[in-house]
Amino acid sequence: MFHLIFSSLGSAVSAVQTLLYVDVVQPLLFRFDLMDYDEDTYDSLYWVIVGVFEVLAMYAILRPLEALRPVEQWGNRKAVRVDVIYTWIAKLGILNLFFFFALQPFFDNVQAWLRLHNIASIDFDNLWPGVTTQPLVTFAMYLLVLDFAGYWYHRWEHRFGVWWELHAVHHSQQQMSLWSDDRNHLLDSLLQASFFAAIALVIGVPPSQFVVLVAITNLAQSVQHANIRLYFGWLGERLLVSPTFHRRHHAIGYGHEGLKYGCNFGVLFPWWDMLFRSVSWSREMEPTGIRDQLEGRRYGDGFWAQHWLAFVRIAGRLSPKRRTEGCDAAPV
Repeated sequence: MFHLIFSSLGSAVSAVQTLLYVDVVQPLLFRFDLMDYDEDTYDSLYWVIVGVFEVLAMYAILRPLEALRPVEQWGNRKAVRVDVIYTWIAKLGILNLFFFFALQPFFDNVQAWLRLHNIASIDFDNLWPGVTTQPLVTFAMYLLVLDFAGYWYHRWEHRFGVWWELHAVHHSQQQMSLWSDDRNHLLDSLLQASFFAAIALVIGVPPSQFVVLVAITNLAQSVQHANIRLYFGWLGERLLVSPTFHRRHHAIGYGHEGLKYGCNFGVLFPWWDMLFRSVSWSREMEPTGIRDQLEGRRYGDGFWAQHWLAFVRIAGRLSPKRRTEGCDAAPV
């Protein structure tokens, strides 16, 4: 059933991809003498179509829920609007796709070198012949490995001061909504895209499944950030990261300052937080943001201001005067 569903969805996207490419994109490439990029552009178009469908689906499902069961009522949604820009940049998946295919030749060369020197590489699909070779099992294993990596990537963002200043762009949103998941500094997005593309290639994720894995993760995180009063119940909260669970991570004074340097870092599953003791089950609906925003510190209202101020904060951390004084405001 799982295989049939994704096969049908993949066929539908491929049909739209071919239609758009033949009727719109290819004539433009030919007109501007860019046919050398013919194959790469066709592959990229698949990811873009998935991203558009993803944005439309999340808006159609989550926006009515935000209106019906909001955590907060806002008289002015101006702060939310900039996050829409971030969402379209991220959901179209250009960065993920670029790094996946850019790194592929490197990993092909590494594998060739290993074979040449008779060094066996790990065959992720065949760890348990007859079991891990099943499409559903293999997909689930890919998802678990990437989610485990996502937990640590997220936790490291909160652990290291310079990295935190990039991630602070995400946490500075005080009006969390379905758009907030993709509110990330572009430099952090580049790091994240290369990190997950590298891991996906190491464990042998096929390009078609990589698209699906990223799409599932993105949709789940849009739900987690939505302005929805939604609790999954005692068991459900321990199986999947919910909006209630993740809102605790964004809570002022706790989410990135509490248990050493934060709590509830899980991307899809709360299991890693439970295992590594960074979990909080509080259901309090605290205000979101960063503590020093209450003291008047500005993180920028617009897209470019948010990016520029992150670099200003990083420069402040790296300045000789700051190091001499030992004034380190890292969230530890």
